[in-house]
This record gives sequence, structure tokens and C-alpha cells, in this order.
Amino acid sequence: MKHTLRYATKQQWTQTVLDNFDQFLQDHATCEKKASGMAMSMASHYPDRTHLVKSMIDLAIEELTHFREVVKLLHERGLILAADVKDPYINQIQKLIRRGSDHYFIDRLLTCSIIESRGHERFGLIAAALPAGKLKNFYQGITQSEARHTDLFIDLAERYFSPTEIHPRMDELLDEEARIVENLPFTPSLH
Repeated sequence: MKHTLRYATKQQWTQTVLDNFDQFLQDHATCEKKASGMAMSMASHYPDRTHLVKSMIDLAIEELTHFREVVKLLHERGLILAADVKDPYINQIQKLIRRGSDHYFIDRLLTCSIIESRGHERFGLIAAALPAGKLKNFYQGITQSEARHTDLFIDLAERYFSPTEIHPRMDELLDEEARIVENLPFTPSLH
């Protein structure tokens, strides 16, 4: 099952990032670090789901590799990691996750897929806007990774839940995600 985001990021966001690229790189590093931690958390939370555990370990390693690459970019620019700050987008998405074992599990998988979709969209906008060179190539690669991650979480949802459980909930979550993004200010951050 493929899904499409229901709100397209505005050009103003891309311009805000380009105008404040150092801050964006710091936020990007934080996002990669948190994504790696999220994958390890999922592996720990569902140890009996061996396919998920393997997938999440692989994802955690990939996200940590991205973190290392972004930190290298920061250091090349004479920058350091920024302090972790709460991400309003992620916080609002997490509030959509229902309680109860099965509800919680499917919602985590589907919201992770949506978050990765938003990352895919936005990294793609950055890659398209950057001039030819190292940064453009890096963000083109990151964009491709995010697309794979989107599919990974959908594949996992389809492994553990039926389409009749997935589709209506994904519709609700996509509508809510669009509302959240539409109301966020333009900042030099991924979300």
C-alpha cells in the first residue's frame, strides 16, 4: 500500500532552510539521532516480532550512519551539534497514537511511515534546491533512503495487520498530519 501526503510543503519552508542552512544541518543531525533511537526502541518493545526486530536494527544502523555523515558536514562548516529540542511536529504526531496494545502498534507503524514520507518530501525539496555538488548529492541520497523507510513501515504494518485495519486508520492519520503541517511555522528544521 502506497500513500500520499495530503499537504504539500510550501516553497517558503525550502527558502527558510536555504537561508539558515547551518541551523537546518544541526536539526537534521538531531533528527537522525532520534530516528536511530526510535528504531532501537521499537526493536526492544516488540522482541517477539523477529522480522520487526531485524528491520529495526538495520534501520537504527542506517539512521546512525546518516547521523555520523551529518555531523561530519557540521564539523566541516565549523559547527557543533545543537542541543536537543522538542519537535512540535513529532509531539503532535505522537498524540495521535492510540493506547491499547494493537492500536498502539499499528499507529506507531503508520505514523512512522508518515513521518518518513514527510522527510522524503522535504529532503527532496532541499536536494532539488541545492546547487550541484557534495551537499546536493548527499541530500539526493538521503531522499532515497527516506522513501525506503516509508515503504519499510508500511510493509511491517501489512505483515501484522489486515488492509481493513490499515486503510481507514491511515486515512485518518494522513488527514491529521496534513492539518498539523499546515499550521506549523516555517523554521529551518526538517519538521
